[in-house]
Amino acid sequence: MGKMNLEIATKIMEQAEAEASKLGVQMVISVLDEGGNLVATHRMDDAWLASIDIAQNKAWTSVALKMPTSNLEEATVPHAELYGLNTTNQGRIVVFGGGFPLEKDGKVVGAIGVSGSTVPNDVKVAEAGVNAFNELHLENMR
Repeated sequence: MGKMNLEIATKIMEQAEAEASKLGVQMVISVLDEGGNLVATHRMDDAWLASIDIAQNKAWTSVALKMPTSNLEEATVPHAELYGLNTTNQGRIVVFGGGFPLEKDGKVVGAIGVSGSTVPNDVKVAEAGVNAFNELHLENMR
């Protein structure tokens, strides 16, 4: 298995959706490849339409900056070092939790972004997707 694909993304999204259901929230879950290209987006019934872009942008931010979106929260408040970062990259940078890189052998191979509830719930659901990815034991993923 060389790259992020629909089969992998589906397994990630299934586990993330199960966590969202457990929390009783409707989410949009997006998985991108290492180049920031959309692999799959899953919108649960009645999830907010606005969450489609937000979930994809959270994943894109995590790929583009190789870090969880929550890492940007403190650095982007007014008067902080990276204040205004979210206005760059055509507004695609998201500076609150819910986006995580997916890493294999220390290299970012994709990302998950989740939107649709409170930030803590978005983070929990995204982490469930990260855990699903880490449990796949993928070989030869570059």
